[in-house]
Amino acid sequence: MAFGWIDEQAEARRRAGLVRTLRPRPAHSPLLDLASNDYLGLARHPEVIEGAAEAARRWGGGATGSRLVTGTTELHTELERELADFCGFESALVLSSGYAANLAAVTALAPHGSLVVSDAGNHASLIDGCRLARGTTQVVSHTDPEAVRKALGTHEGPAVTVSDTVFSVDGDAAPLAELALACREYGAGLIVDDAHGLGVLGDGGRGAPYAAGLAGDPDVVVTVTLSKSLGSQGGAVLGPAAVIDHLINAARTFIFDTGLAPAAAGAALSALRLLRREPGRAARAREVATALHTRLTAEGLSAVRPDAAVVSVRAPSPERAVRWAADCREAGLAVGCFRPPSVPDGVSRLRLTARADLTEEQIEHAVDVISRNR
Repeated sequence: MAFGWIDEQAEARRRAGLVRTLRPRPAHSPLLDLASNDYLGLARHPEVIEGAAEAARRWGGGATGSRLVTGTTELHTELERELADFCGFESALVLSSGYAANLAAVTALAPHGSLVVSDAGNHASLIDGCRLARGTTQVVSHTDPEAVRKALGTHEGPAVTVSDTVFSVDGDAAPLAELALACREYGAGLIVDDAHGLGVLGDGGRGAPYAAGLAGDPDVVVTVTLSKSLGSQGGAVLGPAAVIDHLINAARTFIFDTGLAPAAAGAALSALRLLRREPGRAARAREVATALHTRLTAEGLSAVRPDAAVVSVRAPSPERAVRWAADCREAGLAVGCFRPPSVPDGVSRLRLTARADLTEEQIEHAVDVISRNR
C-alpha cells in the first residue's frame, strides 16, 4: 500500500493522546470564546464587516492573480501604506497569510553563506523559513541575547537573528532591545514576528518593535499577521524600502502566490483605522490578560505571567489537557489546548487569549469554569 505507513502513524498518535480533529463552529456560538486570536474583538465589528463587504463589492471575490500580475489593487497599496505608517516603518508588503510573510522574510534575507540565528521557542512558520533558507541555521536558547552573541561571533558574513516578539505558547516577550544590540555588535539584521504584539503592545497597539524603540530602524524587519488583532486574514512584512523591494523580487511566497483577497484587505484596513481611533483597546486587552492570570494563580493554577494577551495554564499531561479543554467546552467556555509536538518544551497547556471586549463578569465566569474543571 502506497500510504500504508499513515495507519501506523495514526495509531502512534492515538496511543500518545495526540490525535487532532476539526471542529466546525457555527456562525453564532453560545460559547464564551477564549480560544481565538481576536484580541481586540474586531472580527465581528460592524465597521470591519462592512470594510470586507465593500471591498468585495468593488473589487470582486478574489485578487485574480499573483501580486506581480493582476493581484495588486489600489486597496492593497492603501493598506500597505497605512500599516507601515501606523507601525513606524518605511514600507510594507502584504501577503496572503502571516505564515507566507515569515517564509518570505526569512528565505529572502538569508542567502547562501549567511547565518540564521533562531530562538528555540519560535513559531513553526519561522522554523520552516529557516529550513527553506539557503543559509545555515543555528538554534539558540530561548530569549537569550548572550546566546545570540555567541552564535553570531562564530560566523563571518551576512547574518540575521530571527525571533517572535511575543511567543505564542506561553505569551512571554522577547528582549527586543537587547537582541537588536547583540545583532548590531556583529552587523547582523534582526527579523521579528510581531503576530501577537500588533494591536496589543506599543503606543495604541503599534506593536512590540515600536514599544522597544526599534520601529523604522534600517536593520530591523518585522512580520505581522492581519488575522489576530485586526480580525481579518493575511500577513505583511514591514521594513526599509530597499528590503521590501528585494522581497518583491526574491520572495517566492510573494511572487508565486495569489494576492490577498480584497475582502480581507478591506477588513484589515477598516480594523486598522478603527484601532487608530480607539487606541484604548490595546491597553484593555493587556488588562484582561493580567486579570485572568491573577485570578487563575489565586486559584492555585500554574499560569505564566502574560507579557501581551496570551495566558498559558500548565496541564499535567496531554490527555489531561484535552479532557480539561473538553470539560470547559461542555461548561460553555472555549479554550485552546496546546500539546506536543506544538509545544517546544513538551509541556501541555490550556492557552487562553484575552480579548479587549470581555466584561468583568465574563472574566470571572472563565476563571470559575477553568478552576472547577481542572
